[in-house]
Amino acid sequence: MTEGLGQKIRAERDRRGWSLTDLAERSAVSRAMINRIERGESSPTATVLGRLSGAFGLTMSELLAAPAQAATRLSRAGDPARLWQDPETGYLRERIAAPAGEGRGLDIVRVTLPPGARVDFPPEAYSFLMQSVWVLSGRLLFEEGETRWPLGPDDCLTLGAPQRCAFVNPGREACVYAVVIARV
Repeated sequence: MTEGLGQKIRAERDRRGWSLTDLAERSAVSRAMINRIERGESSPTATVLGRLSGAFGLTMSELLAAPAQAATRLSRAGDPARLWQDPETGYLRERIAAPAGEGRGLDIVRVTLPPGARVDFPPEAYSFLMQSVWVLSGRLLFEEGETRWPLGPDDCLTLGAPQRCAFVNPGREACVYAVVIARV
């Protein structure tokens, strides 16, 4: 996945005519890190992936999807191409349903957040999206700017205006939640 993702990031950068410096400035990710990711030498964290996808104006699912995945309407259980894991926190992201074409439809993602894990995202990662977070099991503390939203099973929160946010698992068990994403 690391090499394919690096190629996708390079292709997106090339498609826009951006240099490494351009992408670094737009994403607040260092040129060196982008270069290592593009060469398949490093796997981005969820935070870095969020910054890169936001800079491109893509959802994380669009950035992670291989070309063949982007064109299909069927997502099969057990397909390893649906999975991506943050090397830093163990955050496991599973694409349940993704847009049939770039920028269309709903994106549904199931996330397993390990106990004690925290994943931060800048507002740019979702400024062009509407998102609802639905907790399936465990406990989630969602930080939206200065506001803290403690969420439990079956609680659902629709995000407000884009601002710095964090998904935090304060519990001793994994928290599983779904994120439903739509472009605005």
